[in-house]
Amino acid sequence: MDLLASARRVIEIEGDGLQRIAAGLDQSFVDAVEQLKKTLERKGKIVVVGVGKSENIGLKIAATLNSTGASTVVLDSQNALHGDLGILSDGDIILALSYSGETEELINLLPFIKRFEVKVISLTGNTTSTLAKFSDTVLDTSVEREACPLNLAPTSSSTAMLVMGDALAMVLLETRGFTENDFARFHPGGSLGKALLTKVRDIMRSDQQLPTVDLNADVFAAIDAMNKARAGACLILNQNGTLGGIFTHGDFARCFRKDPLLGDKPVADLMTKEPISIKADDLAVEVLKTLGQSRIDDLVVLDEHGKPVGLVDTQDLARLKIV
Repeated sequence: MDLLASARRVIEIEGDGLQRIAAGLDQSFVDAVEQLKKTLERKGKIVVVGVGKSENIGLKIAATLNSTGASTVVLDSQNALHGDLGILSDGDIILALSYSGETEELINLLPFIKRFEVKVISLTGNTTSTLAKFSDTVLDTSVEREACPLNLAPTSSSTAMLVMGDALAMVLLETRGFTENDFARFHPGGSLGKALLTKVRDIMRSDQQLPTVDLNADVFAAIDAMNKARAGACLILNQNGTLGGIFTHGDFARCFRKDPLLGDKPVADLMTKEPISIKADDLAVEVLKTLGQSRIDDLVVLDEHGKPVGLVDTQDLARLKIV
């Protein structure tokens, strides 16, 4: 038995199912996002309900929605008829998950849910099911087959439902204008929280740790400044204190191959002019984004007047537990 071939088959089947889901998106998805947004604007909440594997998927969808500021709770369908319906309020919206759309515990619960003034959005693989008929909006998560060799275990279908939930959460995030600052409020812990809540000025090299030379300095002076500060780059300053450029260890290595006697040459001739920079009051998460997009190791930090006040070295990020 070729285990790798079997694994690839599972992934390919699930991938094909997701392509089918993407191609089948229609106005119903738009309606669902608008209904969710209106509910949140009215200070209502999203209530997720499902049974078995669908409930597991629902828990993850709820966690994603909550992490993006969309107030969401999970209603246990088995306990709902014994008091847990108390979490429901008029004006809420229901995300009901059932691939078959005929799950008994969920179907038995629907008439009682409908006693409240709530909208129901269903994620189901059967758009003619009882659940679909009870719903105000139906999102089709049907797949051609499960990735299970027996075509029995929920695999492609549960993945499709999970991805549909992610799509709802992310599009809802965009339509609500949810920003990185908002995201930071809900993720205060761990390295992610630190990156989101920390400002660039909190992690940058400054003062004695910031190597600088003036525009007339030679390469040796720039290297000495870097070594003293134990940094991988040196800022080159104009006479008025503005940024002239940056010279890095990488620049030195590349230039040294061409000219081993470059030490006495003006560093201004070899520096990078107008280097990529970031503002001191930006969030540290912007550092990660900029470094990743630009593929550089050192980032110049400017103050509100455009003058250089710091330097961020990629090596510092791990030490500061920003990544």
